Amino acid sequence: MDKILIKPAEYTTLRLVKSEDLNHHGTLFAGRTAEWFVESGFIAASSMLDPKSVVCLKIHGMHFSKPARAGQVVGLVSKIVYTGKSSVVANVKIRLNGETVNIVDGFITFIHVDESTKPKAHNIEIVPESQEDKELYEIAKNLKNR
Repeated sequence: MDKILIKPAEYTTLRLVKSEDLNHHGTLFAGRTAEWFVESGFIAASSMLDPKSVVCLKIHGMHFSKPARAGQVVGLVSKIVYTGKSSVVANVKIRLNGETVNIVDGFITFIHVDESTKPKAHNIEIVPESQEDKELYEIAKNLKNR
């Protein structure tokens, strides 16, 4: 069976930061951020795989560089940047709405599974075209060694 070749595509989700999303410092709570982060990566993964066959394996990191506060809108931009035999790796960036600087950045690995939740080959290969996508591809490829 031939591989299905796919170019990385971005998916954006917007979220309003509300008071219940805040930590004791009045900034966006890391736990809520992780929830949104995984959800955003899942949306990208399920754009190429049946959502019922996608499970999260690992968050490789969420690097916070700037806080978000109540009333701000954040955009989560996710895309699949690497695929293994049964895995897909999403890069997720979070930005304050209208800005280009990331406030959070990281990677998540999802696994394509069968009905018994055993890993199942998906036959998809990511073909990076832009320089940024080539760099993300190399970083994601090396995550399995960490």
